[in-house]
Amino acid sequence: MKAYLLSEMTWEEVEEAMKTVEMAIVPIGAHEQHGPHMVESCDAVLATELANRLAERLFPEVFVTPTVNMGVSPHHLNFPGTISLKPETLTAVIRDIVDSLTHQGIRKFLLLNSHGGNQSTLGAAVTSLSQETGADIYFAKTTASAKEAMSRHIDSRLFGHSCEREVSEALYLAPDLVRLDRLEKGDIQTGGYWEWLRPGQALQGFYRYEEMTKNGCIGDATKASAGIGEEIVEEALDNLTTSIQALLMKNRV
Repeated sequence: MKAYLLSEMTWEEVEEAMKTVEMAIVPIGAHEQHGPHMVESCDAVLATELANRLAERLFPEVFVTPTVNMGVSPHHLNFPGTISLKPETLTAVIRDIVDSLTHQGIRKFLLLNSHGGNQSTLGAAVTSLSQETGADIYFAKTTASAKEAMSRHIDSRLFGHSCEREVSEALYLAPDLVRLDRLEKGDIQTGGYWEWLRPGQALQGFYRYEEMTKNGCIGDATKASAGIGEEIVEEALDNLTTSIQALLMKNRV
């Protein structure tokens, strides 16, 4: 095996792997609209692909659990096909995964998230579940640490959803997610109060995605490429690998 993936292993193989495994990686995505040019499973698939590649780099010290393929997406619900979990539902699913695996001896967890709408829930969940279970639980946004590659290639004022970044990542990791003949720029609706609630503004609050973008995407997907995706993904994997290795080494001391 080049990576330990629980969904592809027998219990005897898992038992053998746990002689070296110190951390479980839990991919977390969403099932939601991604504009006219990406399928709705996008976040779940990208979380899975990133987790599997990270597990290859960290073999044999980690394994990957099945993906939590729905997330907190109420802001997308007015687009057909979106399925949203309540924050407490996502937290409960994570709690049950952690409880199951701590029962079997795993004490470290990375929640590897690909959907921005999950981040606040994961922050609260990590705080509460770390104290409840005594496990060491961390979370990370899949490619958020790839700041150098993004600064070179992303110049849209708004990006992060079915944009040149996310479409590029998909073209590199899972090109079947993308409808290349339907790539569009985000159809941004200016003048709405959503502009006062974006990250970095003085206020934060809930707004629906169609208030910001008529076609459900932001940024400019027409500028996406597999090459850009490779730079972003590989920089993020480098950073995640370095951080996790340092963490595991520190905890052995």
